[in-house]
Amino acid sequence: MRVEDQPASKSLDAAAIAAIALRIDRPIILVGLMGVGKSTVGWRLSGLLNCSFVDADESIEEAAHMSIPEIFEQFGEEYFRDGERRVLARLIEENTNAAGGVIATGGGAFCNDETRALILEHGIAVWIDCDIGTLVQRTAKRDNRPLLRGGDPAEILTRLHAQRSPLYAQAPIHVNSGSGPHQETALAIIEAINRWL
Repeated sequence: MRVEDQPASKSLDAAAIAAIALRIDRPIILVGLMGVGKSTVGWRLSGLLNCSFVDADESIEEAAHMSIPEIFEQFGEEYFRDGERRVLARLIEENTNAAGGVIATGGGAFCNDETRALILEHGIAVWIDCDIGTLVQRTAKRDNRPLLRGGDPAEILTRLHAQRSPLYAQAPIHVNSGSGPHQETALAIIEAINRWL
């Protein structure tokens, strides 16, 4: 079953969120293009659910003792994706044993066949989507996106969205992140998970 998001209702209070959190037995794994808000939404989502949050990109950088742009530059994308899969497998295992948790992935993680299979089997995959204009604004705030270097961000993001959307669509939950507060997206994810469980 696939669940599309709906506008967040006003009836989702702390008690309702706590009851939903008790039903979640594996990590919530946020997927989607760079700039959709996976890390910020993930942090807010974990706060609402009273569980752990981890940003996979930060864990990869810690494990490699290098930044992601440095890994791409020195070793290439294939090497990075292999390391990314191994780190995600560890994070999923750690968060499954902790009865939940929220993991934000990098934009290309879910596009790797092995990584996608791992996420779909052991987590609750949530595709956070966003319009291209908002993505361009958000990604312009940071200069650490290897795939956006040396090109027009709007063109690159439009192309990546077209290429990756069929893969992201394999996630059972799909939520749109607009220009509103990330808290609204986090609440919409909780409601969508509740309908999906």
